[in-house]
Amino acid sequence: MKINTDPKKIEHFLTRGVENIFPNKDFLKKQLLSGKKLKMYLGFDPTGPTLHLGHAVQLIKLKEFQELGHQVILLIGDFTAMIGDPDKLSVRKPLTKSEVLNNCRLYKKQSSRFINFGFGGARLVYNSKWLSKMNFNDILTLTSKMTVQQMLERDMFKKRFDEKRPVYIHEFLYPLMQGYDSVVLDVDGEIGGNDQTFNMLAGRNLMKEMVNKEKFVLTTKLLEDNSGIKMGKTMGNMVSMLEDEYQMFGKVMSWTDGMILPGFELCTYVSDEDLEKYKKNLESGVNPRDIKIILAKEIIKVYYNQEKADNAEKNFIETFQKGGLPENIEEIKTENGKSLIELLVEKKIVASKTDFRRLITENAVSNAVSGEKITDPNFKILTDITIKVGKKRFVKITI
Repeated sequence: MKINTDPKKIEHFLTRGVENIFPNKDFLKKQLLSGKKLKMYLGFDPTGPTLHLGHAVQLIKLKEFQELGHQVILLIGDFTAMIGDPDKLSVRKPLTKSEVLNNCRLYKKQSSRFINFGFGGARLVYNSKWLSKMNFNDILTLTSKMTVQQMLERDMFKKRFDEKRPVYIHEFLYPLMQGYDSVVLDVDGEIGGNDQTFNMLAGRNLMKEMVNKEKFVLTTKLLEDNSGIKMGKTMGNMVSMLEDEYQMFGKVMSWTDGMILPGFELCTYVSDEDLEKYKKNLESGVNPRDIKIILAKEIIKVYYNQEKADNAEKNFIETFQKGGLPENIEEIKTENGKSLIELLVEKKIVASKTDFRRLITENAVSNAVSGEKITDPNFKILTDITIKVGKKRFVKITI
């Protein structure tokens, strides 16, 4: 494929949904305008059985890069997933090889919605191919390229260290192993969410140390609202690529209003002009719900088509706006981070904590807007949410 050096398309790639570029935007822009074929990769650790809209943010950028004529690589971190990306609070439970392989079995198919794996197209690689073959000498050589001080610059390591919570040696190896992927693949750059910045910059350092090559790193914005609350499993609003159009629509409609504009920017193909139009509509007082309906339909069009988007809208209006939710829902105000079980017992919505846990076990507690079941008995309230308890009880909780 011929390299496309259209300045407008390059500028769009460098700005839409982008949080940061290392070493800087001008460095990457110069490379893209040069006409040279570049190679960039995106890595996913298979810690869950499906990709979701958060992964799609990077896949959309990878699609743009491929359409500019460049080489793209999708890396499945089947080896690094068994180590586990370090967490802020505690060490992650290791995954077995069979768990990892089962988790990633749909990743290529789901990624094919965005990037082309056909002849001369994207490459799919697994990092166990090289990481599992490393001997102790190889690992010692790798560890000599990064200091403990550099590792402690990572916020999650520093937090646990300062709070005297254990940081295990194998957790230090994770960013090194992930960074070594860049060296083996001999890439020009890497893309990932801004929560992966440390790991990607570790790879940039290794490229300089081991092969004397500058690697660009492009980090994307995370899908979150103005207060920093992001889409995820904790909030019960994660949208899986396995969900049908009705589930997708309901979950997007459960997003906070602060996620509307980021949702358009990161999860859809709407033009920058339309994005600006929706921003002005919200600022002028248009009901956010109406703009959110447009957002939900645009997202469904990415995964399905216009007809299914229209059907999902019709179903949502008939089910929720006309009869799914009662008009006079009981409202409760609470503080941010309050556990749902404590709140519902305190307000006598449920008789006891035992009663709440029973309802959870019976799948009788859910997000009333998205339909997402709440399965965690320790679920915390981090944003406004309407809860359905049992068959008929609805409670609107605001922070």
